[in-house]
Amino acid sequence: MGRRKIEMKRVMDNNSRQVTFSKRRTGLFKKAHEIATLCGAEVAIVVFSPGGKPFSFGHPNVDSVADRFLNREEDEDNTDDRGVRRSGKVVERLNQQVDDLVKKLKAEKKKGEVLDRALLKAKTKWEVLIQEMSELVEAKQSLEDLRESVMARVSDMEASSSLLLLANKPMKETEKNVAKSG
Repeated sequence: MGRRKIEMKRVMDNNSRQVTFSKRRTGLFKKAHEIATLCGAEVAIVVFSPGGKPFSFGHPNVDSVADRFLNREEDEDNTDDRGVRRSGKVVERLNQQVDDLVKKLKAEKKKGEVLDRALLKAKTKWEVLIQEMSELVEAKQSLEDLRESVMARVSDMEASSSLLLLANKPMKETEKNVAKSG
């Protein structure tokens, strides 16, 4: 019998439509691969199944072909290390992004250096303040020790003075008593 021509119209049965889609998709991708291989053409195909699932084929890849189609540029000299052509606008945009990131990196390094210097100054100031603080604490302790010594000495002198007064008072009272009795 052989092959017969199929009328081109929508397949009504869902299962038959899915089977037809799968077979035709495979054949379509084979033909796209052949034209890319034989002619060196850049090919991209995107199809959605009846269920809504996407399928794609691209040579060298779908993204590069789509970018080239959307930018409408044919820049033969823009190829990457794999031989994949890149759109001139894409390369310019990527180069600009790299330049911007390098500038930001340099600015952040400068900020880091400034912060390191400020941190070193602050650390030095804090070390000086801590040293002065420890000296003040030592001086305070010395003054408190001196105060205690002075208070102890004052207390000793008051005690001695009281004893002397007491020692002098009884003699005077005794003299007064003797004077009154006599």
